[in-house]
Amino acid sequence: MSVVRRSRWSYLSLQQAPLLLAFVMLGITVAAYVLFFDLRLHHLPTAFAWDSTISNALPLVFVAAGQGIVVLTRSLDLSVGGIMDLTNSLAATHMHSSVPSMLLWSLIVLAVGGATGLVNGLLVTVGRLQPIVVTIATMSILQGLAAWVLPQPGGNIPASYTNILANSNSPLGLVFIGVVAVFWLLLRRFRLGIALYAVGNDAEAANALGINVRRIRTSAFVLSGIMSAAAGLFLAAGSSGGDATGGDSYLLASFAAVVLGGVSFFGGRGSVIGVVCGAGVVTLLVSVLFYANVNSFYESFYQGIFLIGAVLLGMVVTSLAQRRARGSLRRSRRRW
Repeated sequence: MSVVRRSRWSYLSLQQAPLLLAFVMLGITVAAYVLFFDLRLHHLPTAFAWDSTISNALPLVFVAAGQGIVVLTRSLDLSVGGIMDLTNSLAATHMHSSVPSMLLWSLIVLAVGGATGLVNGLLVTVGRLQPIVVTIATMSILQGLAAWVLPQPGGNIPASYTNILANSNSPLGLVFIGVVAVFWLLLRRFRLGIALYAVGNDAEAANALGINVRRIRTSAFVLSGIMSAAAGLFLAAGSSGGDATGGDSYLLASFAAVVLGGVSFFGGRGSVIGVVCGAGVVTLLVSVLFYANVNSFYESFYQGIFLIGAVLLGMVVTSLAQRRARGSLRRSRRRW
């Protein structure tokens, strides 16, 4: 029994090493944020500071979660920034302060994201086109539509809508992060969640087991589109208006969060929970550099250095976990 337990523990440590590392990096970044905040302002972060930071992270949390789901299937979605551009522009130009209007346009925005994801998925799976080509094309189309809907930054998001999605005076942001986490934990228990990993690990083997690979990959793109559209709503609510280019910066940020969260670009390994941690790290890193009095011109440099270091550390940790798992497996075989 002890041999079996050790083997199981080695397997779990191998599978969860990237997720554990994501939690560690988030903890270190939180500690750095508290330290530099205190050194600069001579007091610990207030509840308002924490709530503002969490609210600022919400667009990235949602768009990165959707990106992570696609990456799990060994693919990528470059249209997420374009979806955010269009959806936040639609919300800012059409949403009114009445409850029916807010609900209707929230659903329309999510439907636009889902429809874009469906088009991406069908072109990739049925059309057999490369994801990078398809999603770059849809990104360009969406950016053009966003500029047509909102030629210059402006529009208006109802104050009551902002108070729900981006209230810096309440911990509602944690609730939305919890919704993402619970959604993922539930999804993993259903056939779709299991199939995402199977397709990412080996699409041919998954197909031989009766998994509809096309449907799973298309579903991943649809989920990414919906999550990106939700990110657009949070972006619009946070700024109380719209910007046809507001989502562009979230494309690279979503990939950074995916990498920091331990999701493998080779597919089949990782967790959206880790991606949420990665989004937190990316968001907090900007604040850490600000409170550390780093010149804004060099922020991108330090972010890049941090990202490279985190990736290398993740590779080392994964390699060590694999060696430990292989060593444990050899010892168990000898004993048997």
